[in-house]
Amino acid sequence: MAFQRTPSPFPLPGLLSLSLLLLTTTTTTTTSLTTTTTGIRLSIIRKPAPNVPIFREAPAFRNGDPCGSPASDAIHVSMTLDANYLRGTMAAVLSILQHSTCPENVMFHFLCTRLEPEIHSSIKATFPYLNFRVYRFDPNRVRGKISKSIRQALDQPLNYARIYLADIIPVEVKRVIYLDSDIVMVDDIAKLWGVDLGDKVLAAPEYCHANFTRYFTDSFWSDPELAGTFGNREPCYFNTGVMVVDVDKWRQGGYTQKVEDWMVVQKQKRIYHLGSLPPFLLVLAGNIKAIDHRWNQHGLGGDNIEGKCRSLHPGPISLLHWSGKGKPWLRLDSRKPCTVDHLWAPYDLYRSSKHTFEE
Repeated sequence: MAFQRTPSPFPLPGLLSLSLLLLTTTTTTTTSLTTTTTGIRLSIIRKPAPNVPIFREAPAFRNGDPCGSPASDAIHVSMTLDANYLRGTMAAVLSILQHSTCPENVMFHFLCTRLEPEIHSSIKATFPYLNFRVYRFDPNRVRGKISKSIRQALDQPLNYARIYLADIIPVEVKRVIYLDSDIVMVDDIAKLWGVDLGDKVLAAPEYCHANFTRYFTDSFWSDPELAGTFGNREPCYFNTGVMVVDVDKWRQGGYTQKVEDWMVVQKQKRIYHLGSLPPFLLVLAGNIKAIDHRWNQHGLGGDNIEGKCRSLHPGPISLLHWSGKGKPWLRLDSRKPCTVDHLWAPYDLYRSSKHTFEE
């Protein structure tokens, strides 16, 4: 029995109620090509290790008729795996599958600094039918290149793994969607996958109204050679937590080396304050494919210092992003959530209870 839904992006009014409604919708199908189930079993997974949370088994989802083959019509998604953000990753994966017309076609590529069997087992138990692979990112590739930023979380080697994505995933993967772990998808990811990159290596929402100069120090802007970096470009801020990347063009253009070169400059002269974002901007700002802002409603985690609550921006929404210091699972647990955190909560598979639920 196949279940097919063609989700549409939610307008701002009613987003919360729609999100809650969608999560309560369960299916009686599976993402396995050869296995079909007539019921969903929701159970608590035993905690495999002290640092790995307990997660409930997610509902299973199956392709509709027009989806083609998972092998030939795959949608490649890459995310990082960190024990501290695993709860966010699980919610993100569920939201992607929940709103996908062709969930069987989504292939996840997870990057981690250590291949931890407990985390791998937790993913497998939470999403028994998920198509995924886990790759180790060697933190030694960036340890000597990372400069201290305004927030410790931004200084972790895994935060820089996106720079090396094209070197890590298989060469047969030509395009990938990179997503941070603190997002929730409320639209069909196939729409984002289908973005026309043209001759560009990367697509992301651009924010040209933002004060671009604040992403770099006075030392950068006072140096004529450095300040001339954007000479022939009209640079705009973009957030690297949601990107569609042509990995073939990235490899051919040597973009990993270009980003690394700016990290070396940063070690010699402090030209920015924010982790892995500024070198991306230095290389690519003003030369990306701009896509609709609906694909990154970012900043929901507040600023990088205090993480104060922020409201949604007006307009349609396809992806919610808790970039910033405040993470929804931490604020919910502290019983001091922001209003927007209740939009994340329906996708939270974490359970502190030891009860088992059968359906």
